[in-house]
Amino acid sequence: MSKVAINIPAPNFELADYTGKPVCLSDFRGKNVLLVFNRGFI
Repeated sequence: MSKVAINIPAPNFELADYTGKPVCLSDFRGKNVLLVFNRGFI
C-alpha cells in the first residue's frame, strides 16, 4: 500500500456504514471527515 502525503487529497474508497449501506469518501468532499478503524482484540 502506498503512503499518503500531507496536504494531498486522500484516495477515494468505499466502505459500508453501520447499516450496511455503502458510503464513498468522495460523498464528503469539502467537509471535515474523521475516520476511525476499530480493531477487535482477542
